[in-house]
Amino acid sequence: MKRFSNAIWLAAVLAFLSQIAVSAEKKPEWKGKIFKEGEVTVIQNPKEPFYKDPALTLKEDWSVGGANAEANASFTEARTLAIDEAGNVFVLDSTECVVKAFDRNGKYVVTFGRKGQGPGELQYPRNICFNPTTKELVIDGPSSNLSFFSTQGTFLRSLPLKSSMSLRMRIDSHGNYFYEDFTLDPANSIYFTNKCGPDLKFIARVAQSPAGKLGTSVDPFRAVNYWQIDKDDNLVYGYPVDYEICFYSPANKIIKKIKREYVPVEVTDAEKKEESKDVPPQIKLDPSKYHSAFHRFILSDQGHILVQSWEKAPGGVGYYFDVFDAQGRYISKIPLKKDPIVWKNGKLYSIEEDDEGYKVVKKYSVTWVKE
Repeated sequence: MKRFSNAIWLAAVLAFLSQIAVSAEKKPEWKGKIFKEGEVTVIQNPKEPFYKDPALTLKEDWSVGGANAEANASFTEARTLAIDEAGNVFVLDSTECVVKAFDRNGKYVVTFGRKGQGPGELQYPRNICFNPTTKELVIDGPSSNLSFFSTQGTFLRSLPLKSSMSLRMRIDSHGNYFYEDFTLDPANSIYFTNKCGPDLKFIARVAQSPAGKLGTSVDPFRAVNYWQIDKDDNLVYGYPVDYEICFYSPANKIIKKIKREYVPVEVTDAEKKEESKDVPPQIKLDPSKYHSAFHRFILSDQGHILVQSWEKAPGGVGYYFDVFDAQGRYISKIPLKKDPIVWKNGKLYSIEEDDEGYKVVKKYSVTWVKE
């Protein structure tokens, strides 16, 4: 009887160990490579993500705007937004030339700014950023003047930015400004990403990429650069002729590259037709056969990267986003119908459109299912 009991016990142990072995075999394995090219760390990712299923889920916390919103919570053209350290949300309406502020719970607080060229007035503003060193909001536009406001909406001052036209602006944790400028050349126009100090004195031209040739022929699907500033004050830069994202250190040197193998997405006839609308007759469209390697990306304050691909989400609304962990590994892809703007403190903030085409600002809680 004792031998029989021991046999049962041994069989149970073996079965348990067998289950562990099977589970270990089923555990996904990242098939990429990490290596050095001189002083640059390269993370080479395969086509397929680490996990087959989405690594994160989103749950809506609140929503403002839309067709039935009250005047204080409605937007004509919500272009972008900024978040301060308390979680307050500042939405830039580029058409109305105002900023509408909401607290962390989505409750309307104040509207400030107005259209014009005088003190405290805005002229077709493009960007809004929260400066973590001065606790101010900074707004810029094609006039190349930076307007500074308190988070309560009080106008503080205006300073000129030495740029022909600032196309994008970001601020690092030390109050340094990064902005995009360009040169117009019939043969070779160039986008430049410049860096200047808190006093707006020029520091360096950090990165650059082609802006295309000037002429009567235009490719609306050509690769266009995109960049952000990460939690370590690195300039994270992508020029998507290839799937490659470069990290420039605060010393303005490339220290890391994230690469991924990918299958190019073909430009559809419907997309070509849509781009041809409202094009002047003297301009000829010369569209590429394929989209660029990716469209844009956002960074979390924990080091994750969410990269928008050109692969349509189910139903044809929205796109798939590639999810990279803080090491730069491609871990998942997720379909999103929204346009994410900021990913901070486990919250994702987006600007979307409702069924009637009205702009809506939403806040989501991010839950990691796998990582």
